[in-house]
Amino acid sequence: MPTPARLNKIKKVLSHRQPDLTLVLENIHDPHNVSAILRSADAVGVLEICLVYNDEVFPKLGRQSSASAKKWLLYQKFKTIDQCYSYLRDRKFKIYATHLDNQAKSLYQIDLTKKVALVLGNEHRGVSKEALEKADGNLQIPQYGMVQSLNVSVAAAVILFEALRQREKAGYYQEQRLNSKTHKEVLSQWTKKKDIKDSKDVKEL
Repeated sequence: MPTPARLNKIKKVLSHRQPDLTLVLENIHDPHNVSAILRSADAVGVLEICLVYNDEVFPKLGRQSSASAKKWLLYQKFKTIDQCYSYLRDRKFKIYATHLDNQAKSLYQIDLTKKVALVLGNEHRGVSKEALEKADGNLQIPQYGMVQSLNVSVAAAVILFEALRQREKAGYYQEQRLNSKTHKEVLSQWTKKKDIKDSKDVKEL
């Protein structure tokens, strides 16, 4: 069992988890990018990450760069976009792909207080055509520079912290968002984790 101070920290963090905000990582292969995305997700209070790896292998995450966040997130693995999207739609998520085109809405026009899943694509290819076409909508981060491109981990952070801004304004971090069953299950998992730098959570994905 964790120390009383550690247990209090776990309970406080868990009380801020947002079960209706998630990311879909589609074939993102660079371990540094994945690690940075996981850290941002943890910081914003994401509970679960969806992984679609059908062209790439989920990267082996380094001990130093990812250990602080990877063990505090839950993961769902899928072999296809259809499987992933079905899982999300069964749970009433609206799915937004991230892609720069004329049909995309600005990030700042999207209501991120709703039940939303945000799809991030491969570093070189971006979100796949299938993931884009089957999503409910498409968002982009407004940019005014010569180079209209952001690193995928930077884009993830910008989007997630806009979600945090909206949700904080709506008071979502002032109340427990998890139902009692999920809260009990996750608390049980978290209190069994050892406070060590290396965790088996993501190595098995």
